[in-house]
Amino acid sequence: MARYTGPVCRLCRREGMKLYLKGARCEGPKCPIVKRQPAKNFPPGQHGQRRTRRPSEFGLQLREKQKVRRFYGVMESQFHKHFVEAERRGGVTGDNLLQILESRLDNVVYRMGFADSRRQARQLVRHGHFTVNGRKTNIPSFLVKPGDVVAVRTQSRGREYFTDYSEVLNTRRAPDWMTVDSNTLSGRVLNLPARDQIEVPAFNEALVVEHYSR
Repeated sequence: MARYTGPVCRLCRREGMKLYLKGARCEGPKCPIVKRQPAKNFPPGQHGQRRTRRPSEFGLQLREKQKVRRFYGVMESQFHKHFVEAERRGGVTGDNLLQILESRLDNVVYRMGFADSRRQARQLVRHGHFTVNGRKTNIPSFLVKPGDVVAVRTQSRGREYFTDYSEVLNTRRAPDWMTVDSNTLSGRVLNLPARDQIEVPAFNEALVVEHYSR
């Protein structure tokens, strides 16, 4: 399955909620979910206005899975692998799944404030601008562990993007489960986040578990 390359605002409209795929733009008045009148906030496409039937149980589970997957920008095959890993771990599978998604390197770079969106963070990681514990890592799906240090590569710190970003980092608040040093352009993962430490929209991850457990 190829990665979606169309207008990402259509994904928010399809799910009927903000997925924060465009960074700061999603917080402003230009967000289509805010800009469009409530009566016109229907799913995109030719038949968007006709989708008024009550969704089935499967439909509810599918939509919830798509919300979480699109929020983190993960393709279906990889999302399913994360679910299998979450199921293998002990405890609540839904909480484990969100914890795994949060510990992805692209998400950690975004949470630390080095990018305005997860898509931008993924691109920065792909281009090799970050290291994990001093080693260059360009795999967005790399799972960080407690104690890992994520930093901008020495060769990349002279780029205009990162020289301007040191001031931006001072205006952003990192989650409680990590620390960020704007002077060294680095951050440390203190621990894997608990469910109440994960700031996400009102997801019902139990429906995602039910979807894959059919």
